[in-house]
Amino acid sequence: MTGDGGASGDDVGSGSGAPPVVLKLGGSLITEKDRPETLDEDALAAACDAVAGALADGAVERLVVVHGGGSFGHHHASEHGVSTTAGTGDADAVMDIHGAMTELNRAVLDRLHERDVPAVPVHPLSLSARPEGPDGALDLPLSSTATLLGEGFVPVLHGDGVATTGSGITVVSGDELVVELAVGLGARRVGVCSTVPGVLDGDGDVIPSIDSFEAVADALGASDATDVSGGMAAKVRELLALDAPAYVFGAAGLAPFLRGEDAGTRID
Repeated sequence: MTGDGGASGDDVGSGSGAPPVVLKLGGSLITEKDRPETLDEDALAAACDAVAGALADGAVERLVVVHGGGSFGHHHASEHGVSTTAGTGDADAVMDIHGAMTELNRAVLDRLHERDVPAVPVHPLSLSARPEGPDGALDLPLSSTATLLGEGFVPVLHGDGVATTGSGITVVSGDELVVELAVGLGARRVGVCSTVPGVLDGDGDVIPSIDSFEAVADALGASDATDVSGGMAAKVRELLALDAPAYVFGAAGLAPFLRGEDAGTRID
């Protein structure tokens, strides 16, 4: 959660207007995660269609988007041995990871702009830090994101490198950013769109709702492809920390979620 130098709901809030919706587009959804630096063009287009439609229809008034690293950031982070706990002091490694993420971010922004979504980038490497080291709290000031929301933009953040005391640069995951944004901006709903229709039990069926990690711990495993940020178990842990209802769903659940309906697995 946010450290002393970061923003909280009391410090920033969502400004004037309705509390925002925070949406994460998973890296495994919008990229071919087992093929380095390859977009899943159809999935990304469909996701951007849903976002544009919800904004145009007024189903969502204020929206913050976060996207994961997929085959862009995760590929380079894995090659350089960088994760949420292991860092690097090599500037070239940092640029490989951050450069790949800004390339993916630009692709997401371009598709949103094609649909008249007023999306703008917010790069966590330039804002955030872990002043107390890899195990310390994330300091993510949110005044710029809140102000962008207030001015009618759709801020788009992404998994990225983060300055980390004693470890150079480590990885901040999109899932952790979602939690920080939801708490600091007073989000009313949170959605995580992935390649699966929800959080699955041991039989592969969607778990309708989760209110404690212990109840589903045995059913949750690691991601199938290279993922330096923890897979579904980490997602569930992060989302359980929220006050706002959160949902994990597949591509088919994105439009219903944005309309305010239940989708996939509800976590609260």
